[in-house]
Amino acid sequence: MISRYFLASGRVSRVLIFDCDVHQGDGTARILHDTPDAVTVSLHCEKNFPARKAQSDWDIPLPMGMEDAAYLKVVDDALNYLLPLYQPDLVLYDAGVDVHKDDALGYLKLTDEGLAARDESVLRHCLGRDIPVVGVIGGGYSKDRKALARRHGILHHSAEKVWTSSGCH
Repeated sequence: MISRYFLASGRVSRVLIFDCDVHQGDGTARILHDTPDAVTVSLHCEKNFPARKAQSDWDIPLPMGMEDAAYLKVVDDALNYLLPLYQPDLVLYDAGVDVHKDDALGYLKLTDEGLAARDESVLRHCLGRDIPVVGVIGGGYSKDRKALARRHGILHHSAEKVWTSSGCH
């Protein structure tokens, strides 16, 4: 796992994993349960797989049907609290697209615009605090492969937008 690699290498002293996949980050929680310098945060639909949840450092269960505005408030509130609290040297961000309203297994109701706003928000929170962030695509259970690919591409478009608007280029 990349977080353990960075911690063991001495490149960082604390990593925060911000998992926005619709399913709880149970694997990450279990793998890193004994790694105090890796903080696991999972925003997930409370009534979704897995039925038996693991214990993340911060589990944020969301109600079925949550839409853009409410979801984005949770993201902002979580990051405004957790980033100053833990002061990570690196954020690993799982930009799950299975929170999308058209996802077959998601049960949340984000739009494409909501996904972009979420991704931009996470990146701006990190960049604004001079915290490097690694964003990875995740989730997505749609038979419409073109739509799914477009949703995964939102993270990359959001990153370009944030980077360009920050004046850091």
